[in-house]
Amino acid sequence: MATESQASAAAGRTHIRNIGLMLGGDLAQPVLDADSLLLDGGTIARIGRAADMPAPGPGDRVIDAQGCAVCPGLIDNHVHTVAGDWTPRQNQLGWIESTMHGGVTTIISAGEAHYPGRPRDPVGVKALAIAAQRSFAAFRPGGVKVIAGAPVPEEGLTEDDFREMAAAGVTVVGELGLGKVKDGPTGRLMLGWARRYGMTTMTHTGGPSIPGSGLIGADVVLEADADVVAHVNGGPTALPDAEILRICRDGTRALEIVHNGNLRTGLMVLEWARGNDALGRVTMGTDGPAGSGVQPLGILRTITHLASLGRVAPELVFCLATGNNARVRRLHDRGLIAVGRAADLVFLDKAEGSAGATVLEAVAEGNIPGIGMVMIDGAIRTHRSRNTPPAHRVPEVVAG
Repeated sequence: MATESQASAAAGRTHIRNIGLMLGGDLAQPVLDADSLLLDGGTIARIGRAADMPAPGPGDRVIDAQGCAVCPGLIDNHVHTVAGDWTPRQNQLGWIESTMHGGVTTIISAGEAHYPGRPRDPVGVKALAIAAQRSFAAFRPGGVKVIAGAPVPEEGLTEDDFREMAAAGVTVVGELGLGKVKDGPTGRLMLGWARRYGMTTMTHTGGPSIPGSGLIGADVVLEADADVVAHVNGGPTALPDAEILRICRDGTRALEIVHNGNLRTGLMVLEWARGNDALGRVTMGTDGPAGSGVQPLGILRTITHLASLGRVAPELVFCLATGNNARVRRLHDRGLIAVGRAADLVFLDKAEGSAGATVLEAVAEGNIPGIGMVMIDGAIRTHRSRNTPPAHRVPEVVAG
C-alpha cells in the first residue's frame, strides 16, 4: 500500500529512448511520430526522435524502452471508492494498487455508493463527499490519482449544497439514480446546479444495480442530460437496444462503455459511434468493484474486447480510455502524451506467446498486452506487472 511519500512526483530529468510505438491518446493523432521522451520531474517536457533530443546530463535517469510501446496512463472513468484501498463489495484490500498493475493511473468515483450505512440526508451526503475527496487527495494507493467524493443526488439537496461541496474541492457527482432522485426534471435541476459550479456529472443507465437504485431509462437519461451516460451498456443490466440507440442518437453527451456491463450492447454502441463519426463521445470505465468482483485488468480487457470485435483500430480504442476520458472529465493535465501533460506512462508489449507481430496486432487478435513498467508523475510505480501476462519486451533503467 502506497505511502504519501511514494505518491510524490519524480525529481530531475528522465530520458526515455528506443520506444517502438508511441500511442498519443488523441483520436486525431493516435500514433505519434516519435521514439523518445524527455521528462522534467513529473511532466512531459519534450517529444521527438532520438537524433533531435538533448543528451543526458549528470544525474539524469535514462530508460531504454527496448522497442516496446508507450501509452498514456489509463483512466478508469467509473469506480466506486469507499475508504482507503478497501472495498466492502468483496471485502478486499489493495484493489486500487492492484489496478495500477493494469496500467490505470487515474480513477474517478461514480459515487461512494457502497459505503456502509451511506447517509442520504443532505448534511450526510455533503459530509461524505467532502471527507472522501479530502482523504483521497492525500492518499494515493500505488501512486494512483483518485478523484473521489462524488455525491449521489438525494432529495433535499439545494443549489447552496452543491456550491458548498464545490468550494470544498468536490469536482464530480455520482450516478443520478443510485439515490432517491430518479426522475428527469429533478435530476436535470440538480445536475445543472453541479455543472454551474464546475462539477462533472453522470447518470445511471439501465436496471437497478444495488438496493435503493432504480431502473433509469432513455427518457430520464435524456432529460437529466448528465455529462456522462454511465454504463450505457448496462451496469450490469442493459436497457433494450432501441432505448440505447435512442440515447446515442438523441443525446449529445459522453457514452460510457464499462467492463461490468453487457458486452454485446457495448459493441453495439461502439459500432453506432464508429458509423456516425462519434468516437469522440465514447468513454470507458470498469464500474467496479462490483458484485462480479474487482477487475485490476478491467480497462485493458475492455480495450482488447472492443478492438478485437468492434471493427475499430486498437490505437483508436486506447484513446477512449485515455484522451477521451480526460477531456470529458476536464482533466487537462493528463490523458495524452503531450508537452506539459503529466508523465503518466504505461510501457507495454504483446504478451509472450501471443499471436500478432506487434502489440496492436496482438490486441486486435483479442489478447491483452503485457505491462513492463508504469510511471505516474514521472515516478516508476512498478516494473513488470504482477497481473498482466509477461510482456515480450520490457524497458530497462540504464542510468540514474
